[in-house]
Amino acid sequence: MRLHDISPPPKSRVSSRRKGRGISAGQGKTAGRGCDGQKSRSGGKLRPGFEGGQMPLLQRVPKRGFTNIFKKEWAILNVDRLNVFEDEEMVGLDKLIEKGLIKDQKKRVKILGNGEIEKKLTVQAHHFSRSAEQKIEQAGGKVERL
Repeated sequence: MRLHDISPPPKSRVSSRRKGRGISAGQGKTAGRGCDGQKSRSGGKLRPGFEGGQMPLLQRVPKRGFTNIFKKEWAILNVDRLNVFEDEEMVGLDKLIEKGLIKDQKKRVKILGNGEIEKKLTVQAHHFSRSAEQKIEQAGGKVERL
């Protein structure tokens, strides 16, 4: 077999139809564009959402709400999830990420008081609920705000 013997498989390469070359060609007269009108002309494309001069749906529907650019994202964690750490360990943001309890350091961390804690830990976070603070201190640990 030589390079000049290779050809593409049958029907894999279809040549484009030559439109507007007479009625007998099959795509003559209107060349597949239907009858007269804006879309039959060259360059006659309409932008998305155009409704022929009628007020578009996107403008007819009322808008509500906004996005607060000052919103603070919180990573919320319950006290019972802290039992994965060793006794008397210092639990900071890097340790929480390492154990997979929070995803990234960009968010602020808030500890809530759901569940029980059995370990004596020093926990560092941005915010604690009152019940979480009490449970950590009752277990013999410390609370440190960042």
